[in-house]
Amino acid sequence: MTDRRPPRPLSVWAAAQQHPRSQRTTRYTPASTAHPAKMLPALARHIITTFTEPGELVLDPMCGIGTSCVEAAHLGRHALGIEYEPRWATIARSNAALAARQGATGTIRILTADARRLPALAPSDTAGKVALVLTSPPYGKATHGQVHADRSHGVHKRDYHYGPGTDNLAHQDLHGLLTGFQHILTGAAALLQPDGIVAITVRPYRQDGELVDLPGAILDLAPRAGLVRAGRAVALLTGLRGTRLVPRTTFFALHNTRVARDAGIPLHAVAHEDVLLLCTAGSGSDTDRPLR
Repeated sequence: MTDRRPPRPLSVWAAAQQHPRSQRTTRYTPASTAHPAKMLPALARHIITTFTEPGELVLDPMCGIGTSCVEAAHLGRHALGIEYEPRWATIARSNAALAARQGATGTIRILTADARRLPALAPSDTAGKVALVLTSPPYGKATHGQVHADRSHGVHKRDYHYGPGTDNLAHQDLHGLLTGFQHILTGAAALLQPDGIVAITVRPYRQDGELVDLPGAILDLAPRAGLVRAGRAVALLTGLRGTRLVPRTTFFALHNTRVARDAGIPLHAVAHEDVLLLCTAGSGSDTDRPLR
């Protein structure tokens, strides 16, 4: 008897075939470049295309400048973005308006709010209608931020806390970050449709020389948010040219690597992000949710 099941697809995604700046050239306002941790548009497009259909609803409870929302709208999906910091929410609305002017067929709603209050703050028509929750938590000072360097004053970093709001998760220690993110996931999961997916882009980071396994910590807390693992993928942050990797490493990542090696720590520049795929308990598992 012939096995008619399709072959298990690749779980390594090439999300940086174009440089990040090139990916954002036409669809995002110039002010968008100020955000310290923007999701790659190509990665957002791949996840949205894989796990949703046109007309469905995408939620990003920590939307920043609205990358996931903009890409969803251009793919004919509807999007709801929630952003704690007014500065980034304003830019997200500008990017949403730009998407509409460019003919995006999906709608975008941006709320300036604390996503830890989900689902109470979400519009009533979103309950049970979210096909995909797509988001990314802050990784800490060691990974995020904008950098200025000159010969006189050296390297200086800014915006790694995303904004001045002390309740912002980027201001919290690891315990506070995980507690807050669990609240966000719990509220977001309550808005999912029965076969909905939660996709989280995240990576490990170093703090004071110690490796923090943030992806593993999020998988550990997921059951407390009513979620179980549905799969896991890797998004390459390098380009692929045949068998060769094309580096897309930021100046700050290279600087961190050099400083660590000078201190005797065998650090390498990160070339990928983990993509954690979760679903509500009882709705499926990684054995029946193929990755595309």
